[in-house]
Amino acid sequence: MRHRYLITITDYRGARHFTLSQLMRRILAGTATALTVVFIGAFLLIHALTGKLGNLNQQVVELTEQQTAIVAENQALLAERQALEADVEEKALALMALGDELDNIEMLIGLQPQPERPLVQRMDTASQTAFEKRLMLETIPSGSPVESRHITSGFGMRRHPIHNRMLKHGGVDLRAPRGTPVHATADGVVEWADWHENSGMGKMIKLVHNYGFSTYYGHLDKIDVEPGSYVRKGQLIGYSGSTGYATAPHLHYEVRYLQRRLDPEPFLRWSLEDYDILFVKEERVQWESLADVIRRTASVPERPSSLQGLSLSATSP
Repeated sequence: MRHRYLITITDYRGARHFTLSQLMRRILAGTATALTVVFIGAFLLIHALTGKLGNLNQQVVELTEQQTAIVAENQALLAERQALEADVEEKALALMALGDELDNIEMLIGLQPQPERPLVQRMDTASQTAFEKRLMLETIPSGSPVESRHITSGFGMRRHPIHNRMLKHGGVDLRAPRGTPVHATADGVVEWADWHENSGMGKMIKLVHNYGFSTYYGHLDKIDVEPGSYVRKGQLIGYSGSTGYATAPHLHYEVRYLQRRLDPEPFLRWSLEDYDILFVKEERVQWESLADVIRRTASVPERPSSLQGLSLSATSP
């Protein structure tokens, strides 16, 4: 006998009865199983898609963070570029100003400005020329030994204020009240620093410089250096007075070259700004050969001492 199943469905209209055969039951069971599989598969698919969506969301977050970092880096690079451009512009303006200043320096030291030459070469040439001139101004007497350049008695023949007869004045007398500081006019070595009997200069200092030059400072009230000591240009060596044959306080100043007295007046005015005056006014010195020696000296890596003077006797002023 075939198995039959009775299914009763009750609603508001009453109860109804249905009979299912075994085949129908199997169909329903298969359908239920299929639906269950479908639901499980859908659930698994949804779970997998949810996980993948989560990964995609994480990737989106990471990409957003990377984008933010890239934008920040680009902004930093842009700011750095703007700063570099501003720095380049500033350096360009500074180079232009340096070029203009170099023109003035070249003219000051006697060079013809050459804007077409590379700036580095121009600076090397100007620096070398300036060093040569500074070396000459430091090792050859230049400038005034006292603050005042006022000459009260010049170089040459004059009536001696004490002997009352015409005698050659071998230097210049500079206005200097008693106690006026006296400074060396070039690098050198002290050969005499004491009272000098024969010259009438009283307390006197003799400095020996490079290339055969020497300077004398007479009628001093006080001496601040000792024989054999080395001095630098501008160094204090004593104070003015009226010792020896002098009627009033002043400084007697002499410049000699190979023991020949030279007119100190152009040496007093000699400076970087008025550099050619000495070569025009004083023709008894072979300036060209001297400048060549100094040029070679300035070209060596280490500058030799400018205090290596030619020693001359101080027995007579």
